[in-house]
Amino acid sequence: MEPYRHTVCYYETDRMGITHHSNYIRWMEEARVDYLAKLGWGYEKLEAAGIVSPVTSVTCRYRHSTTFPDDVFITVSVEEFRGVRLKLSYRMADRDGKCVCEAGSEHCFLDRAGRPVRLDRVLPDFFRVLTEQAGAAGN
Repeated sequence: MEPYRHTVCYYETDRMGITHHSNYIRWMEEARVDYLAKLGWGYEKLEAAGIVSPVTSVTCRYRHSTTFPDDVFITVSVEEFRGVRLKLSYRMADRDGKCVCEAGSEHCFLDRAGRPVRLDRVLPDFFRVLTEQAGAAGN
């Protein structure tokens, strides 16, 4: 799957001209939304089915700085999927392929009342897609 591309905006940099660390978390969300849409399961489709997927954990390892107007290419993959919980990994690289950030996010699936949802029962097609993606990542 084609990586998500983000161009560093001027306002995302600090006084030293380096991308502020908090922006990488936002880029993870942009890339995650794009990834799910490319799988055919955009957030609007999940929400129309009554499913929300809050973030329960985030990790980031900053490897190299980025600056305005660098392009950052973000590859998303399913690290682990257990039906109710989803763990994604992100590799952010510059135009030359050098890793600038390695990150991860964990999510759960809830109904509108905030109760955990078993995707295999509620959205079996989405469950199958995530299971296949986890298998493709070697899990």
